Amino acid sequence: MARTPQLSGRIVRVLVCTERKSFVTRELAETKVSFEGIEGDRHAGLTRAADVRTPWFPKGTPIRNTRQLSLVSTEELAEVAQTLGIPKVLASWLGANVEVAGVPTLTQLPPGTRLFFPEDAVLAVEGENEPCTGPGRVIEAHHPDTEKLASRFVKAAWQRRGLVAWVERPGLIRAGDEVRVMLPKPVTYVLPAAPSGKKEKAGSV
Repeated sequence: MARTPQLSGRIVRVLVCTERKSFVTRELAETKVSFEGIEGDRHAGLTRAADVRTPWFPKGTPIRNTRQLSLVSTEELAEVAQTLGIPKVLASWLGANVEVAGVPTLTQLPPGTRLFFPEDAVLAVEGENEPCTGPGRVIEAHHPDTEKLASRFVKAAWQRRGLVAWVERPGLIRAGDEVRVMLPKPVTYVLPAAPSGKKEKAGSV
């Protein structure tokens, strides 16, 4: 049986946001994560309310929280800044909890990827954290002389905005630690052919 590919990177920053009126995070040396996420963080919790990201549920329906932590890449932040024509974009401006360096195209890691930290913690990737104008407005506030940063951020950060993840195993995440990245096994799903003599309905997948 072929082994799944593995990558590694380094934790540059660990951050938290305990404010309810802001998503901007502040830096910590380390943080403990439980099954609910980072204690006190605005995105912590076993459940969350359904929103526009989950249109298959009525808005406000309690659902499992698979968006407990936000992860970004040092390299991708630099690419976003270059595209916007500004010196830098900080992880805190995007509301990130973990900044990782050394993992190529972090945002494109597939759902089911696992990140293993030295002090027991394991995060499971839910998927891409799609960009919106909120962080763009924060960036714009730090660069008032640069036009239309809020709206330009969405395009500049597409597939570079990072990931959302949930805690699979509690533990400690510390700045400077190595993180081991385990990709999921590749899966190919082929839709079974329609029974002989029957036509598939238009629009079927």
